[in-house]
Amino acid sequence: MNDRYDAGYGSDQYELVGYDEYGQPVYRQIPTQQQQQQTYGPYAGQGYGYDPYAGGGQQAAPSYDTGQQAAVYDTGQQPAAHDTGRQSAVHDTGRQPPTPAHDPYGTGGHAVHDPYGQAAGSGRQSRVAEQTVHIPQQPGPVGEPVGSRQPGDERDYHTGQFAFAEEPDGDSEDVIDWLNFTENRTERREEAKRRARSRMTALVVVLALVAVGGVGYLWYAGKIPGLSSSGAKGGTTTSAAAQKRDVIVVHLHNTGGSGTSTVLLVDNTTTKQGSTVLLPNSLALTDDDGTTTTLAKSVDDDGSSGTRDQLDTVLGTNIEGTWRLDTPYLQNLVELVGNIDIDTNADVPDPDTKKKGAEPLVHKGKDQTLGGKAAVAYATYRATGEAQNAQLERFGQVMQGVLRKMSSDAPAATTTVETLAQILDPSLTDKDLGAFLAKLADLAKGGDYKTALLPVQSDGTLSAQTSSSVVKDILGGTAKSPSAGSAVRVSVQNATGVKDNTEKARVVLVNGGYTFLEGGTASGTQTASKVLYSDAADKENATEVAKTLGLGAKDVAKGTVGSGADVSVVLGLDYKPSSS
Repeated sequence: MNDRYDAGYGSDQYELVGYDEYGQPVYRQIPTQQQQQQTYGPYAGQGYGYDPYAGGGQQAAPSYDTGQQAAVYDTGQQPAAHDTGRQSAVHDTGRQPPTPAHDPYGTGGHAVHDPYGQAAGSGRQSRVAEQTVHIPQQPGPVGEPVGSRQPGDERDYHTGQFAFAEEPDGDSEDVIDWLNFTENRTERREEAKRRARSRMTALVVVLALVAVGGVGYLWYAGKIPGLSSSGAKGGTTTSAAAQKRDVIVVHLHNTGGSGTSTVLLVDNTTTKQGSTVLLPNSLALTDDDGTTTTLAKSVDDDGSSGTRDQLDTVLGTNIEGTWRLDTPYLQNLVELVGNIDIDTNADVPDPDTKKKGAEPLVHKGKDQTLGGKAAVAYATYRATGEAQNAQLERFGQVMQGVLRKMSSDAPAATTTVETLAQILDPSLTDKDLGAFLAKLADLAKGGDYKTALLPVQSDGTLSAQTSSSVVKDILGGTAKSPSAGSAVRVSVQNATGVKDNTEKARVVLVNGGYTFLEGGTASGTQTASKVLYSDAADKENATEVAKTLGLGAKDVAKGTVGSGADVSVVLGLDYKPSSS
């Protein structure tokens, strides 16, 4: 509570001077220069109505009784006196003032008790001694009985006569703070719940989109059982012939031994599928002069461009370039990509070790890591009695292993090709080959890559039934093998020890109207020549071939004929080209 108290009426100021016997504060009016000469009631300056008995136009202060007695305040010359709880009556002087013309209270000219100690009608208000003064909102003495009031104390009160000073309540502020805190917590909880619901809804939507996208991808990739199509990937309506493919042919030349191996690398840009197609050396092709030859012979004789054109004719495809990959370059390529990991199907001896019982260079097993030298040995290995297709399949494994380790970035793959320092076919540049290998590498790493062997019949031709799964589905072409009845196909193997004898025999046979098939060179020499046939219907043809080569009828016998040939010839030491 303030030491100074402003009652809110006029300019009167009060200050705390002590407490009475009831523990209530007692205030005293602060004296001013004017108050020392004239005494004012605590509400003397207020304009609440007028007193008809106040002289000189002096307005009378309103009369009200709070039911309790207030302390008496003087001008500072006389100390305040405490009352006993009753209001002291105003002593009459024995003289009766004249009755004013206007008597609103109906007193009949009698003296009126003024609560502030002034006689009605006097020109000046005199100070009343021993009277307590009530300060608005100041409680009176505690414990005063209500019945102690005098009958003359009944007064009329109006709300306009009071001034109320609101005192802040600390507890109410605490309640307001608590309500605000509770409201804020509730709002935060609701906001958290709303955000949680939003997150849950977003999560459900994302999961739904992922599920739909996954199913769509599997459908497009043709990996949903029962929905894939052999003609197009993922059940698309694009026919196999209309699909876009990029194809190059790779010829592996074994510089440490003999022979070649040929594969096709295919990038189906429509179905996003990569493939390696293995081409057996016995595949029958047609030379520029119209004669029938084999793939192996065409690679040796006609070179890259001639073989590529012949393959386009037979397979009905469009090969964009040829990559000649000699074994030293294959070894460097494997080392550049950081070795390869494949499942090997045979123990491969070290070609540089002639010692029996030596540790194999390549072990048979799953996930075998092969360096450059081991990869070349495995790609060119052909065990005794194995068909050429077995070695061809090993080369296909090595190529797929290289693609899995090749960079999927076109510039990086191009750098790898340039590092090999090969002299490529003019139709295939380093940049083109690098970009092509990068695409296949991406497919191989993603599992969208496969290896397939082109099925070739015993005579080297392709049938529509056996080759449709490869020629039609993978290459998008049509088999156009040379006519089987156009000429007698003769396979010639040179066992004379003279390399030129093969070419001399070819010229003689072609001039005689036969189709020449390259049978290769035997590992050793053979004394007597042989002319073999497997079908009795070809016995007569075998006899005519022997005569054309200058051999006798005694050299004709029934036996095993090479793939794709009607008659097989083994040239021995008794073969004399000059006699042909």
